[in-house]
Amino acid sequence: MKVASVLIPLPVPEAFDYEAPEGMTLARGDQVAVPLGPRLIRGVVSEVFETTGSNRRLKSVDSRLDDPALPAGVMDFVEWAGRWTLSPPGEMAATALKGLRAPSPRPERKVRRVGDRQPARATPARTGVLEALGERAMAGADLARSAGVSSGVIKGLIDEGVLEIVEIAAEAAFDRPDPDHAPATLNGDQAAAAAALVDGVTGGGFRPFLLDGVTGSGKTEAYLEAIARVLRADPAAQILILLPEIALTQALIERITARFGAAPAEWHSGVAPPRRRQVWEAVVAGRCNIVVGARSALFLPFVNLRLIVVDEEHDSSFKQEEGLVYHGRDLAVARARIEKAAVVLASATPSLETLWNAQAGRYDWLKLGARHGVAVMPDIELLDLRQHTPDPQTWLSQPLRLAVAETLARGEQTLLFLNRRGYAPVVLCRVCGHRLTAPDTDSWLVEHRYTGRLVCHLTGFSMARPKQCPSCGAEDSLVSVGPGVERVEEEVRQLFPEARTAVFSSDTVPDAKSARALIQRMTDGEIDILVATQAAAKGHNFPRLTLVGVVDADLGLRGGDLRAAERTYQLLAQATGRAGRADRPGRAILQTWTPEHPVLQALAAGDRDAFVEAEMAEREAAALPPFGRLAAIIVSSENAAAVEKVAADLAQAIPNAERLEVYGPADAPLALVRGRRRKRLLVRADRDVNLQAFLRAWLTRVKIPASVRLTVDVDPYSFL
Repeated sequence: MKVASVLIPLPVPEAFDYEAPEGMTLARGDQVAVPLGPRLIRGVVSEVFETTGSNRRLKSVDSRLDDPALPAGVMDFVEWAGRWTLSPPGEMAATALKGLRAPSPRPERKVRRVGDRQPARATPARTGVLEALGERAMAGADLARSAGVSSGVIKGLIDEGVLEIVEIAAEAAFDRPDPDHAPATLNGDQAAAAAALVDGVTGGGFRPFLLDGVTGSGKTEAYLEAIARVLRADPAAQILILLPEIALTQALIERITARFGAAPAEWHSGVAPPRRRQVWEAVVAGRCNIVVGARSALFLPFVNLRLIVVDEEHDSSFKQEEGLVYHGRDLAVARARIEKAAVVLASATPSLETLWNAQAGRYDWLKLGARHGVAVMPDIELLDLRQHTPDPQTWLSQPLRLAVAETLARGEQTLLFLNRRGYAPVVLCRVCGHRLTAPDTDSWLVEHRYTGRLVCHLTGFSMARPKQCPSCGAEDSLVSVGPGVERVEEEVRQLFPEARTAVFSSDTVPDAKSARALIQRMTDGEIDILVATQAAAKGHNFPRLTLVGVVDADLGLRGGDLRAAERTYQLLAQATGRAGRADRPGRAILQTWTPEHPVLQALAAGDRDAFVEAEMAEREAAALPPFGRLAAIIVSSENAAAVEKVAADLAQAIPNAERLEVYGPADAPLALVRGRRRKRLLVRADRDVNLQAFLRAWLTRVKIPASVRLTVDVDPYSFL
């Protein structure tokens, strides 16, 4: 008999086998309905094989669905991703079907000709309508406009039965991009990079690139030119561009539209579900050439994927840490390898993992060492707060205030950068010292003055600021400690009341539409001082921005995070890189209590190589990524005793292995989240150790009760 192995969207480690009924033709990637208990469930065929019998009776596939099959490359990718991340392969396949599960757009009401019927009275207006319509179906309003008649003429023809109203399924039309629509003028470095990228794509086979260019060097123009040449060679080629933030999509979409005369498709959480379904269907049908999207766009069913671009590849937003845990950058490289396509990792501050691969020759390394046109890199000054301490309950030192005033006087813009949302990160009682936290969570509540509420940024819990301490009951004893962007904005408005000031954070621009509006206001010069978190620190180009003031340059250096120094260097380099990107010179002032810190010294000297060399040496000495590998196991439950038992059982069941260590179990830094107690174990392995095989062997030794959730994070980026 024929057997179909079917991936189903459940947390199970392998496909389920079903008998293929006589006469039903099935192939890898087909979508099917299969019985699971008392119900039918959608699944994807991963394999079809013949067998002479089975030691158990198999249920039969109920039906093959009419929806498009997943292409072979997608199937290979989702199965590989499941093995790499130790995630259920069926849930990976479900991610690839996510767009198809969205509702269809409402059908469009159109009019069309009924056979060869003729109107009883053939007036010039009626004849014009029939000639404009031809054999097509058109919306009534569009037809009236095209024929130059009133809607009454259309209605009369419908009443006579010459025309009829029909409902037609809405289908997204994606215009073919024209590679010769508006070519950009490239400098020598950009042209050389674009040519190398094209060689990689048109040469066939997998080829990874690091496009390494300083902020403002024109990396986007270089890879857009490469896309143009790819489309000239193959008009049916498909290209995926991944971005870390929704806020960046609109600016890039506008640049792509201007360059190719056609807008790309968008794929991210801000796109309405019916539109996502249209994009999914257009991609699998080959009707869509360019997609700009978030990390989940990697799972779209491309049929002719020739190039993937991961813009701002260093950004930690590419790491998904809820649900399926994966890193978009790493999976992008894997998908390109599976599809035999090229992949471009673009950044001004590449991750150490990517730099290590480039240095080892695994990636082609393309460098853009200077800003495009007349723009030059900004001067960076470290401002020692031990010598220039701000006044009590203020956060801007006197030299930074003076620099802002001078910038305003010249009619230029300032960005004040602080990567901390809200008004104050901590609210505590001055009587008993109690720090306010969210219920069932160790996370501190952040004060937001705009809304008058205290918010947990981890769980989303919020409450009105109480008048009494919830611990000791003292009245009017709660004080706000430390600054957030709202508090800095309050100080700016007091210092410069005439300046047009705005805040850019995920609280003030919660969706793509509001982000686009604020970015446009800044670009048009309608804002003088922008107080911002990291939302404004990457990818944006503000021509009038000449001063960047970093309120707390030490913020990211605190704590024991493996990547603290690397992240801080990247974030501050990106933030300061917003200054002086046009014809006016820029400067950046970094307020710090530790100007001697190597990260800050490297930033001030513009010496990325020195920072990378020192950081690489520390990582190599400790055999940490990229010289070693990490994996985290997080055990959580509402039952604290169950967490303790599972963590202890895991510790007892660790397999013997060489060149590998397991640390823990220990309480996670946030040991209580949403009422669930959490413990962590951390695995460190040498690079040549098969970490996934070790984890699989380990986890099969321990039975996890239903009340306990176990999450595996291969190559963790968060250590909370």
